[in-house]
Order: sequence, then structure tokens, then C-alpha cells
Amino acid sequence: MICAPEDIDRITAALAGAFTTGPARAYPTRDRTRIRLYLTATDRAPTPTQRLAQSDH
Repeated sequence: MICAPEDIDRITAALAGAFTTGPARAYPTRDRTRIRLYLTATDRAPTPTQRLAQSDH
């Protein structure tokens, strides 16, 4: 994605909160005013649900 340099931390934190992410790679755009931000992201595994065992009574 392309973003302003001051938004990098906010964007990477938001993506890390929603996905499992690798390290961010940031490169300047051609005009050098913005950043091209690259991340590898995968879906997080669902959180296991604990269930209470039924009693034998």
C-alpha cells in the first residue's frame, strides 16, 4: 500500500491486530513524498473454544 510516512506505525499496528504479519518493508515512492509499504499477512488461526464437559449425573 502507499501511505504517508507518519502513518506507517498506525497501519502496521492495525494490520498486525487483524492478521499474522511478517516484517514490514518500506520503500519511497518515485516522488519521495510517500512510502510504499509491503507486508506479508495471513489469517490468524481461530481461537479455540473451550467447552465444559457434560457431567455424567
